[in-house]
Amino acid sequence: MKQYIVDAFTDRVFSGNPAAVCVIDSFPDETIMQNIASENNLSETAFVVKENSRYKIRWFTPGKEIDFCGHATLAAAFVLFNYYNQDSDTLYFCCQIGEFEVQKRDELIRMEFPAYKLDHIEITDSMIDALGTIPLAAYKDRDILFILRDEDEVRDLQPDLELISKLDGACVAVTAKGKEYDCVSRVFAPRYGMNEDPVTGSTHCMIAPYWCKRLNKHDITAFQASKRKGVLLCECSGDKVTVSGKAVLFSVNSIVGL
Repeated sequence: MKQYIVDAFTDRVFSGNPAAVCVIDSFPDETIMQNIASENNLSETAFVVKENSRYKIRWFTPGKEIDFCGHATLAAAFVLFNYYNQDSDTLYFCCQIGEFEVQKRDELIRMEFPAYKLDHIEITDSMIDALGTIPLAAYKDRDILFILRDEDEVRDLQPDLELISKLDGACVAVTAKGKEYDCVSRVFAPRYGMNEDPVTGSTHCMIAPYWCKRLNKHDITAFQASKRKGVLLCECSGDKVTVSGKAVLFSVNSIVGL
């Protein structure tokens, strides 16, 4: 099985968010896919199978399968555009959350995703203890989004990851208005085996609608302030969020121990 390692939401290796991509004829047993993802020990490993004119895609973290991942979709699209569909500038994916379109625009890959809801929730003592600070507001969908006071608070945050893992969200994100960018964020997902995710496309389906509304803008430039760093270009239109970014190939290898 051939495997590509791609750094997503960046234009240079050793930054952005690395994902493994396996383009295969059919999905192997779930145990095998989970073992491959655990062995890779990256935020996500994407498995892609072509079905007629579209691609089925599944994502596995080191701990379990997840229903949706933005950066590994970007990595998968990069691989397909460059090695399997060189003559195409549009791909159609099918996954647990439905179908979506991905387009290539020069060096950018544009992914149109469903927007997450922004259901306001009460800030609890357990949230404050987990974050180590009192957020200004909190919102819930698949993930939990906390609004902090400023960029410095986002960058300097040292959450209790054991307590973060007990909050009722697949990912737990913090965000604030940025200085150089429209917004900055960090994302934590210890319940999926990722203490801090480097750059998270899926959670920006929640972050982008919040800041587009707050800033009264149709599109924003978002920065994820992890150690590896990443930039996401986001556009909001109704119940859709377009997340765009660059990607770069790190390595190609073969999985032989199956």
